Amino acid sequence: MKLLLTSAGVNNKSIHDALVDMLDKPISECSALCIPTALYGHPWVGPGVNAWEFISGNSENPMVDLGWKSVGVLELTALPSIDKGRWVPLVKETDVLLVAGGDALYLAHWMRQSGLADILPSLRSLYVGMSAGSMVMAPKIGEFFVGWTPPGGEDKALGLVDFSMFPHLEHPMLPHNTMAAAEKWAAGMQGPAYAMDDQTAIKVIDGVVEVVSEGEWRLFSP
Repeated sequence: MKLLLTSAGVNNKSIHDALVDMLDKPISECSALCIPTALYGHPWVGPGVNAWEFISGNSENPMVDLGWKSVGVLELTALPSIDKGRWVPLVKETDVLLVAGGDALYLAHWMRQSGLADILPSLRSLYVGMSAGSMVMAPKIGEFFVGWTPPGGEDKALGLVDFSMFPHLEHPMLPHNTMAAAEKWAAGMQGPAYAMDDQTAIKVIDGVVEVVSEGEWRLFSP
């Protein structure tokens, strides 16, 4: 799998360069599918204006508006009611998946319910996540980030990487997202954990992890 796990989208040159490097052709020749599902599970950001802004490329977090050849929408909550033959081939043919932030456990739930989680490891697509769209790849998200509660009541995510993420570090609009809070959060993780600000992303190719940053980040080792 190729993953670009961002805190706030492709919002600086270093992250943009990493994105271009991970693609096998120019952005202008790539098809993309955007996944807004996580937005609906978060009380602050959806449903409503934020979902439209993400899908239309009018948000403050560059992802959909980077100059893709084409952009479609993959709404995970709709997929269980649709025959897999109608959407799985589309996903497999897509160059890039653009996954919005919101609530990570809500997103994990619908990735599993939809069947997308089952096929993610086999996709050739580049996965680009933002905030919850990145956190969902981790084994767990930690109690600090639990909002929407899944049926099982646990904070387990997909576990497609072996590390966890604390996004939006020291964000001025999120006063609780401090380094001290990240340290306390990391103490409850059972593996490597990254705290990352909005100028930071994590690049993963074939299991090799590289931090791409023009800001502040920290790795907490178990």
